[in-house]
Amino acid sequence: MTSTTRSLVRRAALVTTAVTAALALAACGSGDGSGSGTDTRTSSSAASAERTAGAHNDADVSFAQGMIPHHQQAVLMARTAAARASSAEVKDLAARIEKAQDPEIETMSGWLASWGAKVPSAMPGMDHSGHAGMPGMMDGQDMDRLAKASGADFDRMFLTMMAEHHEGAVEMATTEKTNGRYGPARKTADDIITAQNAEIEEMNKLLGKS
Repeated sequence: MTSTTRSLVRRAALVTTAVTAALALAACGSGDGSGSGTDTRTSSSAASAERTAGAHNDADVSFAQGMIPHHQQAVLMARTAAARASSAEVKDLAARIEKAQDPEIETMSGWLASWGAKVPSAMPGMDHSGHAGMPGMMDGQDMDRLAKASGADFDRMFLTMMAEHHEGAVEMATTEKTNGRYGPARKTADDIITAQNAEIEEMNKLLGKS
């Protein structure tokens, strides 16, 4: 083989190697692009899931609109206990109820405002009769009797009424967990069920029922 022929063979080999390398790089680039597309689709799915988690439905609105006045009445009862209860345990329980439920009222009011839904009017001066059909809600006569009681009679009346009131809240929260869609509302409902069931047990013990 002449030197010229060997030179041509080497050049052909080099060209073949270069083409092969270029094709390999192109394939890698295509693979990266495909991976990037997958990442984009994954990100899009995550964003969609996040939007769904932030969505709400009619059950969420009903939960907030009902639980706000329900909490407001509990807070009013708790504040009455601070002045009229004779038991330190009752006063402590009442303070914890107010501390827990006041912020939840603010939170739920914020949800309704952001959804463009009606926010129930704030205390004081709430019309108890307007919510008489709500689970565990006291009527005006109940609240008047509580406000006039004192000492051990008040303690017993407060614990009995508040236990019933809490049972109603648990019922409402359970409905939200079943039918609601808005993640924070469902989480609040879960918190209410846990906290108020524990307080019901505490109140029953103070009443000597358990």
